[in-house]
Amino acid sequence: MNLINIENITKYYTDTPLFEEASFTVDEMEKVGIIGINGTGKTTLLKMLIGMETPDKGTITRANNIVIRYLPQTPDFQKDVTVLEAVMEGNRTHDNEWSLESDARMMLQKLGISDYGQKTDTMSGGQRKRIALANTLLSKADVLVLDEPTNHLDSSMADWLEEYLKNFRGALVMVTHDRYFLDSVSNRIVEIDKGKIYSYQTNYTGFLELKAQREDMELATERKRQSILRVEIEWMKRGARARSTKQKAHIQRYENLAAQRGPQQDAQLELSSVATRMGKTTVELKNITKGYDGKNLINDFSYIFLKNDRIGFIGENGCGKSTLMRVICDMEKPDAGEVITGQTIRIGYYAQEIRNDERAGLAYMKPDMRVIDYIRNTAEYVQTVDGSVSASVMLDRFLFPPEKQYGLLGKLSGGERRRLNLLRVLMEAPNVLILDEPTNDLDIQTLTILEDYLDHFDGIVIVVSHDRYFLDRVVRRIFAFQDGSIRQYEGGFTDYQARLQEESSSTEVSDNKTVSSKNNTRAGAKESDTNLKNIKKRQDKLRFSYKEKKEYETIEDEIAALEEKIGKFEADMAENASDFVKLNELTKQKEAAEQLLEEKMERWMYLQDLAEKIAEQDR
Repeated sequence: MNLINIENITKYYTDTPLFEEASFTVDEMEKVGIIGINGTGKTTLLKMLIGMETPDKGTITRANNIVIRYLPQTPDFQKDVTVLEAVMEGNRTHDNEWSLESDARMMLQKLGISDYGQKTDTMSGGQRKRIALANTLLSKADVLVLDEPTNHLDSSMADWLEEYLKNFRGALVMVTHDRYFLDSVSNRIVEIDKGKIYSYQTNYTGFLELKAQREDMELATERKRQSILRVEIEWMKRGARARSTKQKAHIQRYENLAAQRGPQQDAQLELSSVATRMGKTTVELKNITKGYDGKNLINDFSYIFLKNDRIGFIGENGCGKSTLMRVICDMEKPDAGEVITGQTIRIGYYAQEIRNDERAGLAYMKPDMRVIDYIRNTAEYVQTVDGSVSASVMLDRFLFPPEKQYGLLGKLSGGERRRLNLLRVLMEAPNVLILDEPTNDLDIQTLTILEDYLDHFDGIVIVVSHDRYFLDRVVRRIFAFQDGSIRQYEGGFTDYQARLQEESSSTEVSDNKTVSSKNNTRAGAKESDTNLKNIKKRQDKLRFSYKEKKEYETIEDEIAALEEKIGKFEADMAENASDFVKLNELTKQKEAAEQLLEEKMERWMYLQDLAEKIAEQDR
């Protein structure tokens, strides 16, 4: 059954067309994920679905008596309302009168909120979003419309929400950047692209395949059109010999072909590395302890960041991840311990929330400030691998064309503001990049390009994120906040989960052995406890991952082989000095080998540095 039907809508935002003659439907039991770059109208489409906005042209019809509930990107509550009151607001019915409060408390527990009497006015943006999510999910809706539901959820909450929505018996329409979440929950992907709406009856993985096929078909159609057009042009050049109906039809065909537009290529967000070189001393954390209101968040944490480290910090909301990032940036002082920062270190900090007040410093986005002035306040020019690049060119690379550069910040969407703030951080040319929840409100295309940029970033990357895909894609070591301590795991998020399962299985086996063997002495139990503590202590130490160990064992031989190869190229070049074609070919091969040698040497330096630190801590 069709629940919502959008036909041939056109919608403008200021002078920019968001939709042109676009159509879209929502059917019973569908789980629809909406994607598209920031500023294309995803949130506007959600608002039109629920009736908060109307199209300039076209029609929107909804089935009779259906109940639609909406989770906005930035929720708003009545003044002075408590958490429990906010969650129950609008959800009381005759059927749930006695169970509503207990259901609300249970939902809040799942989303990590336990102080039901706290006023929503005093809570952070992330907490308010989770309260609004609980309110929306608690409703008896036929259609749930969710704008970025996974923002501010830790991994366990995201897992719970994933299962909840998969089992939800109504229709779901959501905007989200979480690719694992989209893949698991959605059975249909809707893409907004250049004012059109494309629908794919599949999950996110299937969408990637089908979109590639669609674009290939569009290019094939365009090639065919160009081929026919060339023939038609030749015919037109010869001139029509008679003004017959047939000739007029031929001319009309030519004009129609010439008027057609070929497939538009997506603007590509281009990032080139703008890091500053760093010296031997990087960032060292020594016995960092930090807490608030008598509660320790970070307790005696030490770590030395190595060149080209890719580190992820994970844990429940409020455990201290962002606090630690601010300590590293010297925005907050630790209660004990010290942070040693090398003289050449330049830290770029991409904050979780853009504070719209003067305390945000350079990150402050004044609504009446022009986009280009916001970037120029950081730097007029920046040195990249392509040379000196102006603020205007960098903005263009970040999908802010000239007409948007002179627009006001207040007119940007939430995702566009996040993308602009990311550019501001990169314009500072940091060599230590701290990204606190970078995936919130950034579109998937921007995230994909950012991930590729981080692959080539010549510096240290420190990430705080709940986005499982992003962590798997970017980081090589994870620190997890667990039960008041910070534990180290090698690999990405999936590796971390696998390790937890192994530990859980080991614990179960150990428990079973304890039950079956009742003759263990106290001395034996004490020894076992000591062993467990020693194991935990060893886990917190620096160490090679399996892949790094294998690489360290072979990399010197690889370097020697490359040096020998380059020497042979040089000898061959001397022998073929008079053969320009052969010399040119050998030169290209030698340059490629030299580039690979440089990369191997840098990698060897990183592994050697890590080996020295491991040896130092083991002494």
